[in-house]
Amino acid sequence: MRIAIDAMGGDYAPAQIVRGAVEGLQFLGPQDEIWLLGREDDVRAHLPSEGGDDPRIRIHHCPEVIEMDDSPVEALRQKKNSSIMIMAKLAAERQVDAVISAGNTGACAAACQLKMRTLGSVQRPGIAVVLPSFHGPLTVCDVGANVAPKPHHLLQYAQMASAYAEFILKIDHPRVALLSIGSEEVKGSPLVKLTHDKLKRDPSVNFIGNVEGRDLFSGACDVAVCDGFVGNVVLKLTEGLAEGLFKTIAREIAAESVDLAKRFEPVVKTIWAKHDYSEHGGAPLLGVDGICIICHGSSNARAIKNAVRVASQYVQSDVNRVILERLTEEETVDA
Repeated sequence: MRIAIDAMGGDYAPAQIVRGAVEGLQFLGPQDEIWLLGREDDVRAHLPSEGGDDPRIRIHHCPEVIEMDDSPVEALRQKKNSSIMIMAKLAAERQVDAVISAGNTGACAAACQLKMRTLGSVQRPGIAVVLPSFHGPLTVCDVGANVAPKPHHLLQYAQMASAYAEFILKIDHPRVALLSIGSEEVKGSPLVKLTHDKLKRDPSVNFIGNVEGRDLFSGACDVAVCDGFVGNVVLKLTEGLAEGLFKTIAREIAAESVDLAKRFEPVVKTIWAKHDYSEHGGAPLLGVDGICIICHGSSNARAIKNAVRVASQYVQSDVNRVILERLTEEETVDA
């Protein structure tokens, strides 16, 4: 197994990316490799003293870098030797089995779609993020790849995210819901109403109907489908709310009693670890002909380490084959 990582992408690149890649070797076998893509001198300068000389680490020099605030289209056109473009090219040529980036999300998604192409009849890939809840993991798709989808795009997101939840998260017959402003079938935008009709008629998806935003963390569904604009807002709001709540709880406990704070500290840390996005590594770009894991722009070493774990699981699970079969089934039904 060979996993390529964009060492120059992210708010804390290349230091945290390189460190996380080295730590991620623990999830790989003796014959597997991690390819670090970026400016060679910068990458080598941040290889940790412990584990940095592991022969499973390879450096692939890429002279250009797509910055976080670059326009995706312009960046891909002007920076053809960037780590993101070369990463996607290596995946398309099957030189690597999976790619990981915490860099410019738009550029990463566009490069993978351009170079790797889409899987089977998939028209627009979607980013599927796993959110923790007290009732188990919740997969939300899409969270930013497609902000103006059509109903059949959302149908495919439901099919692909359902397969991901089943084969990666090990959820038997995952319940799929459509995110809307009400549980009633007649509520929602024209996009939601048309998508609801398509999902209701598709036998490959365990569709349970509409859910509201407040239902996402109540265990009402295992997979929630929405357009990329709404999904990204949900993702960022969830992250901010979780961080704010934990800080508030910690401050109130500390203000009550120092002894109480010391007693609660391990409990708070345990809960935070379960709800920290770094623990989940990254989000797969479902629908490309290959494996791409997109990480949070502020990913630290732990997030990259776990992204390596997720990529390894994805490679071994053969989820893309399952997705391809289900998409083929849908074409047959529609015909």
